[in-house]
Formats: sequence, C-alpha cells, structure tokens
Amino acid sequence: MQYQNRLSGRMAALFDIDPVIVANIHQSLVERFDLRIKISCCALLPCDPVHVCTIYANIRAATGPAQNISEREMQAETNSIDPTEVAKFEAMAAEWWDPAGKFKPLHMLNPCRLDYITSQIAAEFGRDTVRPVPFKGLRLLDIGCGGGLLSEPMARLGASVVGADAAAGNIPVARLHAEAQGLTIDYRHTTAEALAETGEQFDVVLNMEVVEHVSAPLDFLTTCRKLLKPGGLMVCSTINRNAKSFMAAIVGAEWVMRWLPKGTHDWAKFITPEELADLIRSAGLDLVDKKGFVFNPISWQWSLSDRDLSVNYVTSSVRR
Repeated sequence: MQYQNRLSGRMAALFDIDPVIVANIHQSLVERFDLRIKISCCALLPCDPVHVCTIYANIRAATGPAQNISEREMQAETNSIDPTEVAKFEAMAAEWWDPAGKFKPLHMLNPCRLDYITSQIAAEFGRDTVRPVPFKGLRLLDIGCGGGLLSEPMARLGASVVGADAAAGNIPVARLHAEAQGLTIDYRHTTAEALAETGEQFDVVLNMEVVEHVSAPLDFLTTCRKLLKPGGLMVCSTINRNAKSFMAAIVGAEWVMRWLPKGTHDWAKFITPEELADLIRSAGLDLVDKKGFVFNPISWQWSLSDRDLSVNYVTSSVRR
C-alpha cells in the first residue's frame, strides 16, 4: 500500500504540516507546507507561514511554568515511570518539529500512524472521515505526546485533545507550536497515573511508542484502561523484540543512520506482539486489531501490513 496513491494517506500526510528542515533554529528559517499538500489539493485550516524562531525563541522562558504544572499530580503514584527514559526525551525536546532532527523516524512514520489511528477511531465510533471535523465530540488523550505530532492532527479532526508527557521540556515546545498553528490543545506535564488519580476518562487513548519506555508495562496499560470510558479505544504501538528489530531499530536507526541518539532504545524492553496481547488482556482490555508498520528502504516509505509485525507494530483494544 503506497500512501501517495491513497486519499487517506494524502490526508494523513497533510496533518504532518511541518516538513521544513530546521538545520539551525537560530537562523531565520520559515516553515512551509510540504509539496504533498499542494499535490493533494487540500487546505485544512490553512495558516500563515510561521518563523521557526518564533516557536523556539521563548522555550527557555516557558519551561519554568511548564515544570510546575501538575506538580502535585507528579508526586502521585507513578510506578511505571522510568526517570532514565524520561531524561532521554527531555534532552531532545527542542527538536520535535525538525523532520531532519532526532525525531526524523517519527516524522517519516507519522502518515502511516495517522492512517491507522483515524481508521480505527472512525470504525469504533462510526465516524465518516470524509466529513469535516469527524471526531468532534470525542475526548482524546495522547499519552507521551512529546511535541504534539499526533495531538495536532487529532485536534484538526475535531477531537478535544489532552496531550500529556512526563518530560517537562516537551510541553512548552508542544504549546508554542500548537499556538502558532491556531490550535487549542490542553497540554500537561503529568503522567497517566496522575491523570487516573483525578478520575479523568477519555473516549480514545493514544499510547504510541511509549510502552517500551516504561518500567512496568502491565501497570502502565492497566492505568490506560482506567483512563478509558466504557467502550473506549486504546491504540498502542511499540517495537517487536527479535534480531531483526535490533538490527533495524538500534543498529540501523541509532548506529548507522544516526536518526536517533545512541541509547534511545533498550532492546531488552522491546515487547513481542504475543507479549503485548497478553499484557493488554491482563490489563482488562479486549484486543480487536493489530497491524505491522513496515519500512521500505527502496521507496523510503512506510506501509501497513496484516502479516509483518517483525519490527514496528500497532494494536487497537477496547474497554468493554
């Protein structure tokens, strides 16, 4: 399945609207819409070009308040948080919206992730993605939101979005970028456990590339279940644990291509599809779908696969 040949793929590509290569954030570079958007003739919530410096210049000033957000909540029970893993992403916070930076793999994967997420939400809640703001009325939590690569497209589709991250430095980056795009997203420096303590619940929980970074996956997934309303949907993606994933996600992405800093991933924390299915069921959720994210090094594109879950894969599960 090639994404440039599918309407859903083109729409997904539209949502990742920051393809400009930010080689140096101190230069007066200007973000622009990617050519993919012009080709697909889409104009969803168009906005004026935004200077990259406008987004990043005040991050240092904004970081202080963000670190104090939910301070009481951050002191609540957080058994699944691994401080070492949080520190890794804290150190890379300013690069979230640089498609040529340390999060290049996620920018490349994002259209594929969005195609899966939108189709699963639409199927579960009976929404027509062709209509404007099809997810209006749905409350969505993006746990481990980072800089907002998934939160922003979900907001554009009409969902009421809460983006949560344990790394305080990610929040001002996400807030400033959303503001520059004219989006209203409730970004919080907090954890899944702290949110569950307050009794908050959501129609959808996005748990994307997070579970392999926590210290207690079952505790974390159980907390995600608590955050779901009855009938709610959790979309969870991670990385398989085998020789191929070691070569692709660690040797390839970190050592050879240097898309990510060495040590970003711990192969021992990778989770096989069978293990994740057992964890999801043990957490009290019903697994309803699973797919593989497959990278083609020739076409330099990602696609969904029903059978190849050998490296990156994604699941959908429901709270009954």
